[in-house]
Amino acid sequence: MIVTLVVLGLLLIQTIVIYNRLIRLRNNAREGWSGIDVQLKRRADLVPNLVTTVKGYANHEQQLLEDITKLRNQTIADQSIPNQAKTAAELGRSLQRLLVIAEAYPELKADKNFLKLQEQLSEIENTLQKSRRYYNGTVRELNIKIESFPSNLVAKIFSFEKFDFFALTDASDRAVPEINLN
Repeated sequence: MIVTLVVLGLLLIQTIVIYNRLIRLRNNAREGWSGIDVQLKRRADLVPNLVTTVKGYANHEQQLLEDITKLRNQTIADQSIPNQAKTAAELGRSLQRLLVIAEAYPELKADKNFLKLQEQLSEIENTLQKSRRYYNGTVRELNIKIESFPSNLVAKIFSFEKFDFFALTDASDRAVPEINLN
């Protein structure tokens, strides 16, 4: 009888420890996503100023500017993590194209407002990259715990679900750039 109570007590304590660890990991993943969300919103808030500045110099790039504005609006819309990752990647590629196009306009490249916006965008992209790494690390730990024995039993009982990684969705983002030195 006493042995049974001790075993049940140990199982209860182990269940509580595992449950609390799952809660901590889930909250870390949510915090990680919040960090990404904040950076995506900062980038989205920067886009109208960047588009307006470029529009004054590069009127014939209207389609790209419209695409960027559309993607910016999709970025701030409530989406699932995979859709948010896809939209964020598309916006990032469009912004890179915009910066490449800006190279063709010496007056634009010298514009103080454009230079400041470009610097802010670079800072946001760096912070966003760090946020993605943190989020994906916390998601990895949570998902491992949800799938590993014996924590998978506790996770199933309390309906813990795996999180999606914030991953690259376009194969071209994974491609190694070709460098031609000739």
